[in-house]
Amino acid sequence: MRVEFVRLDGERLTLVLALEMGGAADLVYCGARLPEGEDLAMIAAATARGRHESQPDVPPVPGLLPEGKAGWSGTPAVLLVDHANPLAGEVRTDFRLIDWDLAAGDIRIAWHDEALGAGLTMRWCIQSGDVVRARCHVSNDGVRIFTLVAQPTLVLPIPARFTGLTTFSGRWAGEMRETRRPMAPDGFSPESRTGKPGFGGGNWLVLDDPTRGEVLGAHLAWSGDYSTRIDCDTQGQGDGRAVLQMAIGGEAAGECLRPGNSLDAAEAVFALAPDRSALAQALHAYARAEVLPARANWGPRKVHLNSWEALGFNLSEAGLIALAEDAARLGIERFVLDDGWFGGRRNDQTSLGDWFVSPDVFPNGLGPLIARVHDLGMDFGLWVEPEMVSPDSDLYRAHPDWCLHHEGRERPTMRGQLALDMARAEVRDYLFQRLDGLLREHAIAYLKWDHNRDLFPSAPRQTEGFYALLEALRAAHPNVEIESCSSGGGRIDFGVLSRVHRVWPSDNNDAIERLRIIPAWSQFLPLEVLGSHVGPSPNPITGRRLAMDFRAKVAMFGHMGVEADPARMTDKERECLAAHIALYKAWRGVLHEGALWRLDHSDPNVTGMMVTHEGKALALVAQTAFSPVFDAAPVRLAGLDPEARYRVTLPEPWPPRAKHYLAAPERWREGLTLSGAALMTQGLALPLTHPETAWLIALERLPQ
Repeated sequence: MRVEFVRLDGERLTLVLALEMGGAADLVYCGARLPEGEDLAMIAAATARGRHESQPDVPPVPGLLPEGKAGWSGTPAVLLVDHANPLAGEVRTDFRLIDWDLAAGDIRIAWHDEALGAGLTMRWCIQSGDVVRARCHVSNDGVRIFTLVAQPTLVLPIPARFTGLTTFSGRWAGEMRETRRPMAPDGFSPESRTGKPGFGGGNWLVLDDPTRGEVLGAHLAWSGDYSTRIDCDTQGQGDGRAVLQMAIGGEAAGECLRPGNSLDAAEAVFALAPDRSALAQALHAYARAEVLPARANWGPRKVHLNSWEALGFNLSEAGLIALAEDAARLGIERFVLDDGWFGGRRNDQTSLGDWFVSPDVFPNGLGPLIARVHDLGMDFGLWVEPEMVSPDSDLYRAHPDWCLHHEGRERPTMRGQLALDMARAEVRDYLFQRLDGLLREHAIAYLKWDHNRDLFPSAPRQTEGFYALLEALRAAHPNVEIESCSSGGGRIDFGVLSRVHRVWPSDNNDAIERLRIIPAWSQFLPLEVLGSHVGPSPNPITGRRLAMDFRAKVAMFGHMGVEADPARMTDKERECLAAHIALYKAWRGVLHEGALWRLDHSDPNVTGMMVTHEGKALALVAQTAFSPVFDAAPVRLAGLDPEARYRVTLPEPWPPRAKHYLAAPERWREGLTLSGAALMTQGLALPLTHPETAWLIALERLPQ
């Protein structure tokens, strides 16, 4: 059979595919953009492998659609079970390529299994940032009914140069912990079964080439359970390449595929970049252009104050107004009323589902509070948790069948609550009615949408129901911003981000923890969607006491907010916080539109991040431990024009202890003039000896 070679080109990326009509499809090149006129057949020939002794006579190549045929022992991309005879096990498939369409940066490939009457269509499209978007569609034009046990979203033969793997694990208040490992012979196969991606970030991956530093990032854009696999060809059955597969997991994976029907998977994305900073920039460009709803129309990201850490459930109209007045004096721009405003919600064991303003807390309704917030120059936001219901609630007493449950069995709770069945139209209709009513009755600019419980028992179509409710509310109230929270970072992905305006990376506001959490999330997500708040001291989760200067500087790198009571701060702390809020407002245009760079440092306890945009740059450099040396290595910057000159300053206030070790403070206030080459090669010597020290570095490119 004749093989045809086609190429897809981005700005800096080329993919070369080998397509064999009546046979298979394979990815034979994935790398930097090739010159025009490159002989694609020669590209394939240069990496072809000869047969060795322990292979089948015709060595199998899993390619873009791995199957359990021809001797390949990895996981098939499509797993079908005969609905009429499920005990017979997996139905063996034999998909053959029947068609393909190619346009600029966009290819659709179709396979068909004639004996089963099953078809599969895969589409890859190169998007903004040279990010490749992948989808897969399975159809049944035969006569049998199948259960689709596994359906791929992304199948990617991994170029052999990528032998390192960075994965992300975590827990509540400790999300996105990076682990780098070699590509192990036994592969990699995480999955979630909690009804959401979970705290571990298992549907975010980074592969790397340890010889050159090149990286490949991949992600399943889905807010429910996932299944990710890397099968390594350890026995040399194929050509030695590993295969990455990303798919919807859990209950949602066992769909029934009837004759005449078809099923679509979620989207997945992958991107290639020369280093981790470039990968972040590519994914941020894609998110801003293709994922975030109407991102180009967003205004400045307003500074929040959330009432939770200040007041908890101790709510009253007078207390909230006093908190709002304190917030306004700091320069806060949005006041968010958290949990406890509805029904009989005086603790976390009651009233979820009863989305009516509590007359006990607000005898005059929300109107007076909202009016005072507006008088103070802020807009108003509200916390909700629509997908949940408390057993002690009017909603549950009226509709006990609306929750996820198995009839006749116990209904175990988590955090004293049950999950509503979002696949049911009547549930979504009720929730839309209540939320729509709140938004029509009150001037609410922002919803903090929480999801604090794992889904057990799980149910298919739960995620689609969540999406449908979000989309209906956004259509009815397009100017209302929505934050997605799930006990912090339990449900963060491009699927939910295509429907909301920001996410809550972690319930842990401890600034030292956030110096790990925010850099990990910002590998994939731009800073403007990552809620980053100044928490109280001592921190309610870690118990750690941190100076306001340190907490405020760390919180600037994200969508800044405050989750603490200003009345409990000293005058100096309020002054320091207000100064940093003013700095954030001055620099948020750079932070939220620019290119993010990771700053490496020889001290592993120093974290550095830097954003460049239109001739300006702002960097954060933070030390979390007591340095073993007095004179820490200079901080080398990134992303600058080596030939350009920059005015460099250290925005005040400076860290109280460290500022005493700064050489020539007045010169720093006036600004140093240095070339981009000097800043990136030699760097800046800053006092980074003491723990909990953070510096801001501001740069402005000077005219030539």
